[in-house]
Amino acid sequence: MSYDLAKLPIQTLLRPISDAGTALARLDERIARSSVGAGLLERFQFADSCASLWLDGELVHLEDLVLHDAGQDVRAPTHELTIARDVLRSRRRIAAQPPAWALSPDGLRTLRRAQTGPVAAASVDHHDAAGESVALEVDSPGGGEGDGVADTNAFDAEFAAIDAVLARSDAAIEEAKRPGRAGATGHAADTKALVYDLDWDEDARLQEWRDVVRQVQDLPPVLSAIVTLDAWNELAVSQHAPWLGRLLAAAMLRQGGVTSSAHLAAVNLGLKTIPIDRRRHRDRDLRLLAIAQGLLAAAGIGLKEHDRLALARTVMVRKISGRRASSRLPDLVELVMARPLVSSGMVAETLGVTQQAARRIVLELGLREMTGRGRFRAWGAI
Repeated sequence: MSYDLAKLPIQTLLRPISDAGTALARLDERIARSSVGAGLLERFQFADSCASLWLDGELVHLEDLVLHDAGQDVRAPTHELTIARDVLRSRRRIAAQPPAWALSPDGLRTLRRAQTGPVAAASVDHHDAAGESVALEVDSPGGGEGDGVADTNAFDAEFAAIDAVLARSDAAIEEAKRPGRAGATGHAADTKALVYDLDWDEDARLQEWRDVVRQVQDLPPVLSAIVTLDAWNELAVSQHAPWLGRLLAAAMLRQGGVTSSAHLAAVNLGLKTIPIDRRRHRDRDLRLLAIAQGLLAAAGIGLKEHDRLALARTVMVRKISGRRASSRLPDLVELVMARPLVSSGMVAETLGVTQQAARRIVLELGLREMTGRGRFRAWGAI
């Protein structure tokens, strides 16, 4: 299966990709100059992770993800919540790295290893570990006249060679545990066969997708991101992490300069506003147009949320003006601006007060209770 790039609807997409690029750039500039920019980006991380699960047909509440990330779960985490945490971690990892990292071989290998689990990760990296060990053997310095440097290099090379051997051993052990191997149990094999297609060649599909990325790299960044996201969905690259393609599309926008290095576009949040029959239409032209409109919607949502946060911060700052210097309310305002939700435990831990005092100053600031629960409550900005 290959993705045909011969007949892209350039004329149809010119206006949508121009509008989306302009809106995303405007949002990025506003975030960079705003006092609530960092808090808005943090909200994007959580909201986009929940929207990613929504696009895949699962429901994760924002407050559950925030509390799970803070280690203050109300109940045992569900499978969907665990996936949402994976999306959140991947977004943070991409945002923390240089713009070109996510689409590089090392970035893709790291992101895939984080999502496919130890067994698949071992098979993915088996050849990489072997190649690394060969490179170490070739590059290992022999005897030389540089006493201190040569000894140090030889010492490091010995440890690196040992690490490579251990990596190959771990890969071989995990390979033996895979379903269909002699050492695998029948129950594990049957379970995996029910959930995943055992004949799925993810490496080949990923290579086809990377060929598409190379072919569109000279196109405008927004158009490149739209095409590569559609190609990821059509080629069905990953069984374990179908949502990864949407993060890579956001990373492509970042790499192309549409958004700054600190801003990873909330692609999932925008696509959530597009009906599913348009996002998954059989006509590729309509799918590409739907993705472009999703990017435009993501920028619009971001601008509205920024204005709401800026207004909420102004109201709270006016409310606490004239307080004594030892008041913890200014610190609480900054915490509320930096996080989508706060619980009494989070406030107590961050501000260094008791949970009873945390609840008191939360009520004094007039924050809005977001969960609707009598216990394990969480508050957010007005």
